[in-house]
Amino acid sequence: MKFAFILFKYIPFGGMQRNMLAIARACADRGHDITIICSQWQGEPLANMRVIQLPVSGWRRFGGNGTQMQQFHRAFRAQLHKEPQDLVVGFNKFPDLDVYYAADSCFASKAYEQKSWLYRLTPRAQVYLAFEKAVFSASGNTRILEVSPRERTQFIKHYGTPAERFFPLPPGIARDRAALEHGAELRRQTRRKLNIDDDTTVFLAVGSGFKTKGLDRSIQLVADWQAEQQSPAVLLVAGADKKAIFRQQARRLGVQDRVTFLGGRDDVPALFKAADLVLHPAYRENTGNVLLEAMIAGRPVLATDVCGYAHYVSDAQMGEVLASPFSATAFYRAAMRILAVANQEWRRRGAEFAKREDIYSRPAVAADLLEQFCRYDGKATSSVKQAV
Repeated sequence: MKFAFILFKYIPFGGMQRNMLAIARACADRGHDITIICSQWQGEPLANMRVIQLPVSGWRRFGGNGTQMQQFHRAFRAQLHKEPQDLVVGFNKFPDLDVYYAADSCFASKAYEQKSWLYRLTPRAQVYLAFEKAVFSASGNTRILEVSPRERTQFIKHYGTPAERFFPLPPGIARDRAALEHGAELRRQTRRKLNIDDDTTVFLAVGSGFKTKGLDRSIQLVADWQAEQQSPAVLLVAGADKKAIFRQQARRLGVQDRVTFLGGRDDVPALFKAADLVLHPAYRENTGNVLLEAMIAGRPVLATDVCGYAHYVSDAQMGEVLASPFSATAFYRAAMRILAVANQEWRRRGAEFAKREDIYSRPAVAADLLEQFCRYDGKATSSVKQAV
């Protein structure tokens, strides 16, 4: 079968992008013909898959402004008209998708419940609302691969989407994130490379999208620690995003020498080993793979309750989940409680969680569903082919 995977921009360290690639590889390994269509690809060439770049004009933000999203939509429609596919799978919200991988939260919920009516009149908001409606409209037929059941209620509330169009997926954590052998030695080696001594407390923040991940809250925690504690602490930030405003915050709080931006990394399992506590005080987070990755690496997590996967932290007692509304004081006190527990205990709990929970099978389950959709449709004729 021929599958087209559609996403606006590919960066190698984005969570949604990594999930897309894992599903694409699972499908390619089964012999399917995979074409990935994007406006920009930042990464190495792929074996057994084709990447088509359809650049858009103008200044580009990470998710694309409204005009760019419209340009890209027109471009991939034309491409699919030239090369029809059996199934069109979108990883951003666009019209004309057969399947949508629901990595993002409900935009209508933000636009109508958190913003003013003036925001909804902006060109970007109007395009995003229209594209979201094309996916979730009650009269549509796009199937939805659901990664966060908590968002389903918002989509149904705003669009009346039939429940039978949602297909839940388990998490899809790569097994190489699990606790590695010789963890103590890897911890020492990684700290040595980063010029961090054994007595320094290491906080770790992982993920692109610094603003939504709550990096400002993590930097404030380091400042609070420096004011209250005698022992040194540092914050390592692994992820690709704009750093200027967060560097300014660190300088304003006097902790610029305590916050290190590492950029996008492919050695995250080693960084987990070097850390004492993984921070994820997100403002919005549909899922939160980093929570699970930290846990199976034997590292405790301090997260906010807005994270879709926060319940795993509570259920496995692998750290703490802060209730909304957020409190910097509660955040600091929770960090102190977590750090009072011995490292060996976190490793034990993490190993038990890694063995007990199915948090690995998302790519395989998604591939199963895509094959089922094609068989159910009788070798599907995609909505793009019908519409063009």
